[in-house]
Amino acid sequence: MTAAPPWRLQGFTEVRELGAGAQGRVVLARHATAGTPVAIKYLYRGDPAALDRLRAEAEMLGRVGDPHVVRLFRFVRGEQGAALVMEAVDGVSLRAVLDEHGALAPEAALTVLKGSLLGLAAAHAAGVVHRDYKPANVVVRADGLSKLIDFGIATVTGAESRSGTPFYMAPEQWEGAPASPATDVYAATCVFFECVTGGRPFQAANQAALMNLHLTAPPPADRLPPPLRPLLERGMAKRAEERPAGAAEFARELEAAASAAYGPDWERRGLQLAGAATVGLAALFPLLAAGLAPGGAVVGGTAAGGAGAGAAVAGGTAAAGSGTAAAGSGAAAGGGLLAATGAKVAIGVAAATLVTAGGVGVYAAQGDKPAGQSKAVPLNAKLVNFQQAGAPAVQEQYVTVEGRRDPAVLRRINAALRAPADRAMATYRKNYTGRDDVSAVATTTEIGLHTTRLLSVSSVYSVTPKPGTFGNWVKNFFSYGAVTVDLADGKALGPSDVLAPAALTPEGANRLRDRIAAADPESCLNEEETTRPAFRPQDFQGENPKIQITLRPREARFMINMSALNPDVSMACRMTSTDVPVDRIADFLAPRVVAEMRSATPSPSPSPTE
Repeated sequence: MTAAPPWRLQGFTEVRELGAGAQGRVVLARHATAGTPVAIKYLYRGDPAALDRLRAEAEMLGRVGDPHVVRLFRFVRGEQGAALVMEAVDGVSLRAVLDEHGALAPEAALTVLKGSLLGLAAAHAAGVVHRDYKPANVVVRADGLSKLIDFGIATVTGAESRSGTPFYMAPEQWEGAPASPATDVYAATCVFFECVTGGRPFQAANQAALMNLHLTAPPPADRLPPPLRPLLERGMAKRAEERPAGAAEFARELEAAASAAYGPDWERRGLQLAGAATVGLAALFPLLAAGLAPGGAVVGGTAAGGAGAGAAVAGGTAAAGSGTAAAGSGAAAGGGLLAATGAKVAIGVAAATLVTAGGVGVYAAQGDKPAGQSKAVPLNAKLVNFQQAGAPAVQEQYVTVEGRRDPAVLRRINAALRAPADRAMATYRKNYTGRDDVSAVATTTEIGLHTTRLLSVSSVYSVTPKPGTFGNWVKNFFSYGAVTVDLADGKALGPSDVLAPAALTPEGANRLRDRIAAADPESCLNEEETTRPAFRPQDFQGENPKIQITLRPREARFMINMSALNPDVSMACRMTSTDVPVDRIADFLAPRVVAEMRSATPSPSPSPTE
């Protein structure tokens, strides 16, 4: 009897299987409409406990939205089992990097730890403790940025469990005490130690002996460079209350220690070194191996000792909180990968130009084109992180561009790109001054469509609670921002500029609303008729419109302030966003905009839509 074919979600085309077992499989797939790569984790029917774990993982991932955490797109349950559709991250596990190189330069280790702490901080703000932070659950991309994956045993703060990986388990986990954000801080510090030294902080012949070391032995700080020892001692304190209260607090301590030890440029060098550590592992990059990485993407690694250009791998702009990776040399202080050889990150092709396709920086070779056939490329765009001390502090992220010959136009472009974030942060800071439960107001920004003519950017404005402050209110106090800039003259284009006249009538606005709602059956626009808000032409107008639009390669993201349109909507639907393929709404968009969106190359990880 022929075995039944494996279950496949409709709307996705499988590219390759990444792993399989008795309970399920993981595949790389493409969304049938948008062409977006995704990772799908299938669980076969028949194991209720495994199904509960997968559902729990979906619930935990669904609470967390941060560039340093893998994005969950949807959880599907059917007669044949269940599936998680997640962001496909093109990179390799930190475990593979350490197995390949043994140790990293201190700046690279600090960069990986900072990225993980920012991801964990987002989870902690949502009331989620990971509980199994380890090198296998961190993916390092070619640009040096890292993402957390696998929230399979994550739990709400305070839940009791001994789940975890023994080498990285905090004392309270060994004792079966409640987990807290400090539990993740301990595990992250253990992994940091392994990144710097190439070995785990504690090793023993059996699990009982290993438990005893974690419970009683002092952290082996003498094996680290002196400037890093206080971080280890704080992060691996035996009592949870003696550690930083959460990942956000520890990230601030790390930033101060790293800057003092390795200078203000430590993070740029760290990103370069961490990215270079992935070069020899390019064959493990799932998107690259499947031919789905952005065209022409290369980042080569060249050792000072005479090694040739490294394998081609996908590059990328830096995500929130991590600065921007730039190609160039950077010898690290201390031991580890590249530090001993003086290696440097280099472009692996001649005459390469940094361009951005759909928000992901790639190196595209220009030197081999015949004369007269050179193709115009977008201006170089990068994310900039700006911090301002205060109560609350400001953690602002915005986009700037370089390469425009006319300085006046360049100033207008950059002013238009930054203005929405500046306005939002000023308002947020004013509203939250004096709050004893808020430590900072923040902006997380993402590049959408980026062509030679248009640059579109979206932002999420939010509050960062003080360590130890948890609750649902954190999830509800956020808002959206967007700006699209005409790169010819620096003019900011609002929603009413990118929409066609057909959308800017009362009837047309509501037809557009219905088209957006149909693109996502689970959208808040599909709540009961009594709370479904009407769209009006004026909702697309003004400095801070109620409906904002970010253009993306082959799709548009509608970010809607539902509570401003109808105060009776549920709190969960106060703000909502939906991605809609351009072909579904082309008649509502300006023809020029449609042409730009259709010609752009999709990013590796925009939201899948139907």
